[in-house]
Amino acid sequence: MLKVEKINVYYGAIHAIHDVSLEVNEGEIVSLIGANGAGKTSILRTISGLNKPKSGKITYNDIELFSSKEKKNLFGKTVTSTQEVSPHKIVEWGIGHVPEGRRVFPFMSVKENLLMGAYARKDRDYSADFERVFEKFPRLKERIKQPAGTLSGGEQQMLAMGRALMNHPKILLMDEPSMGLAPMLVEEIFKIIREINEAGTTILLVEQNAHLALSIADRGYVLETGEIILEGPAKEVAANPEVRKAYLGE
Repeated sequence: MLKVEKINVYYGAIHAIHDVSLEVNEGEIVSLIGANGAGKTSILRTISGLNKPKSGKITYNDIELFSSKEKKNLFGKTVTSTQEVSPHKIVEWGIGHVPEGRRVFPFMSVKENLLMGAYARKDRDYSADFERVFEKFPRLKERIKQPAGTLSGGEQQMLAMGRALMNHPKILLMDEPSMGLAPMLVEEIFKIIREINEAGTTILLVEQNAHLALSIADRGYVLETGEIILEGPAKEVAANPEVRKAYLGE
């Protein structure tokens, strides 16, 4: 469903992502784990079209979201040509993104934030979508007229997830959903992630809580300093001695 091939991302002179390749099959939960600063967020932002890679290829359902090709110009010099899809088109085609730090619109109400998630849709009948979101996140219904900036951290995370679901994404990119939340809330959020997947949405999950991320995933990737160093079925990744030592506290 989603295939990333040898992407390289730079921030100025800093080479942040090195030849990263990964794939997500329809119906899966795939977890990308790694330490803070490893480049996990950069990968999600690149898939969403918010970061432009210097080279590589990203394919979604056989559509090229980004590709780069080298060729010779008239003077015999090698130049790189790129093809890319704009972020709003990527959203329209069914890739949702729940960003790190929630990124809700603080002065807009809960309802207005949810409506922002549906901006790319052609239809304008959102009643069933509101009910689906409120079924998963009842607290949002109680606070529907409340400014998003006054919600707790957990409620803002629920709002960010609900906002992404309003566009009926086929695949959901989730960036650190447990960050800054109390353990009880983290368990609730991960239970809902599992339910979203069981309802038919494919998920690529970036998470520092490696134990929880791998416990709900089908497959996992480990990222260190911008490079994939390990990949495989989630149970095998979780059982790897180096992963257990570095990320599971053993």
